[in-house]
Amino acid sequence: MTSRKALIIRHVPYEGVAGYRQPIEQAGYEIDRIDVSDPAFSSLDLREPDLLIMMGGPMGVYEQDEHPWIRCQMRRLAQRLEADRPTLGVCFGAQMIAAALGGDVYAGPRKEVGFHAVKVHEAAREGPLRHIVDVPVLHWHGDTFTLPQNVDLLASTDVYDHQAFSRGRNLLALQFHAEMGEDERFDAWIEQWPESVCEAGGDEASLRAAHDRLGPPAVAAGRAMIAEWLSGLGG
Repeated sequence: MTSRKALIIRHVPYEGVAGYRQPIEQAGYEIDRIDVSDPAFSSLDLREPDLLIMMGGPMGVYEQDEHPWIRCQMRRLAQRLEADRPTLGVCFGAQMIAAALGGDVYAGPRKEVGFHAVKVHEAAREGPLRHIVDVPVLHWHGDTFTLPQNVDLLASTDVYDHQAFSRGRNLLALQFHAEMGEDERFDAWIEQWPESVCEAGGDEASLRAAHDRLGPPAVAAGRAMIAEWLSGLGG
């Protein structure tokens, strides 16, 4: 029996699948990964993997002149979404999904960085996001997006209304990082973007302390969320 294939698209080395790897592997997927800097990336047919996971990155979807691969990835992502192939997007990955479905991605009013819970909408509390209700999870972004047509908004925060959305069983877009909380790459995030912590009104010591205290339960909740989503995928 041929195992199912999952492909992770990594936009920068320090934003990987982290805590989500466990439920993906437990669901029976053989995981592969490609960086957008890989020369082979431009020739991939993104419709082929049984599961596509697009992670985060510091760039904006609107920075296509600076990062020409964004336009290339968006075109192939739109083909995958048109075919309703199982797709998960996290942070920048979620923003790319929103744009591929016709939404606008733009810089928000301020950075949202730190651990706090999202407000899971009532209709979404019967689905995978029930696992993160009242669980502080990591946020680290400054961009947001208009909600595409024909999707269901699942969660919001006081800072940004659009924190998670889905379309049917096969598409899940998450602005927040419930995969992060036990991964050593968190140190690289602070080293890469210390100004983002300050712009969001925090400080490095407090964020590290919150990560040590809240990270493990956030990842446990995130894994349960992804496991349930994967169990409900269609063909």
